[in-house]
Amino acid sequence: MDIALILASKITELTLIVLLGYGLVKSKLLQPKDTFPLSAVGVYIISPAVMLKAFQIDYSPELLRGLLLSVSMAILLHIILIIMGIILKKIFKLDGVEHASAIYSNSGNLIIPLVMSMFGDEWIIYATCFIVVQTVLFWTHCRGLICGEKSLSLSKIIKNINIWAIIIGATLFAFQIKLPSIIVGTLSSVGSFIGPNAMLIAGMLIAGIPLRSILSSKRIYLVTFLRLIFVPLCLMVVIKLGHFASFAEHGETIALISFLATISPAAATVTQIAVLHGKDAQKSSAIYGVTTMLCVITMPLIITLYQLA
Repeated sequence: MDIALILASKITELTLIVLLGYGLVKSKLLQPKDTFPLSAVGVYIISPAVMLKAFQIDYSPELLRGLLLSVSMAILLHIILIIMGIILKKIFKLDGVEHASAIYSNSGNLIIPLVMSMFGDEWIIYATCFIVVQTVLFWTHCRGLICGEKSLSLSKIIKNINIWAIIIGATLFAFQIKLPSIIVGTLSSVGSFIGPNAMLIAGMLIAGIPLRSILSSKRIYLVTFLRLIFVPLCLMVVIKLGHFASFAEHGETIALISFLATISPAAATVTQIAVLHGKDAQKSSAIYGVTTMLCVITMPLIITLYQLA
């Protein structure tokens, strides 16, 4: 099946989960404020489980070359994203939530299930390279944008469980230390909730916002355009001109996975951080919801352009 069609099918499945969250609130079974415990579960349990599980793989020279390409692309693309964010903020007067939503993608919640569907489980590790780099930036640069902190607190970074999950996971991989199968199975089971949990949170938050305020907000559509169309097209040009696919075996697939991670909707973690720190969670969830709904159309189209370029 064509990659664009697989994308559209899988994204539609995840979007339906947003509607389930929306229905839970509209039916009075839950309230938007009930997203706080779900956000805490996502940030402090599910995300670390995904990071630890990703590093439980066997070493090979081919894998190492692929990982080096994937990590290099992740670092370069994020540097470009941060620079683009500074420029876009000045041009469009973006606030913290808009700024973070425009440049940070929902790579963790969407890309892993998409990669599994399109390429198979063995390719997930290349997706996690982007996620690892992004996770570090989520709890440093992105958190600073949302909370209005101009300086980073080293103590907050050190105490962050997601950073520790990356450090521990990388150490286990470096020394090829394998966790007991029951632990790996538990991490895998918990990590599988990463997409559904984020989508439920989005749907529940969207249900608490008057639909008219979403449809009439020009700022939401501006950020949606930047996140789903402008930023992906700019990064597509960078990837194609950089000829990254030639730097490793299966480089074309690895480059495609890295690109997929940049064209997804606004990051769910932006909404989770906003909820946990009492920042504009409604605007964040509205942007997240609109970009999630529209990515069913934009992601397959962008990938089609990428393949034709």
